[in-house]
Amino acid sequence: MTTELYILTLAALLQVVQFCLYSVTANLQVGPRTAIGPRDKKIELTGTAGRLQRAMNNHFEGLILFTIAVVVVTLSDQSSPLTRTCAHVYLIARILYVPAYVQGLAPWRSVIWLAGFGSTVLMLIAALV
Repeated sequence: MTTELYILTLAALLQVVQFCLYSVTANLQVGPRTAIGPRDKKIELTGTAGRLQRAMNNHFEGLILFTIAVVVVTLSDQSSPLTRTCAHVYLIARILYVPAYVQGLAPWRSVIWLAGFGSTVLMLIAALV
């Protein structure tokens, strides 16, 4: 397994952790009856639950591009010290992003997000050159 695939697996597990954190806080906020209900009406989560939900959704979006980058790098046999470093930066940024988002650390949340996004873009570019 390449380093990039290993990091992708860890990033997927981070998504699982984020989902669990969001689910627990959302259930505490709206109650189990609402959580297991049909959700015909939109539920607006606030506070920590809402921030965890938005951070999780943001990771879903970023994980799509990161997965593409890892697949391209791996299938084209373009793994390099640069792509491995980018993968590590992506994962570290995504880990740091969760508490930064939950705590509302502006502008650091955006700086952390940019580090993860930039490393993904750099991986894609590295696969092309």
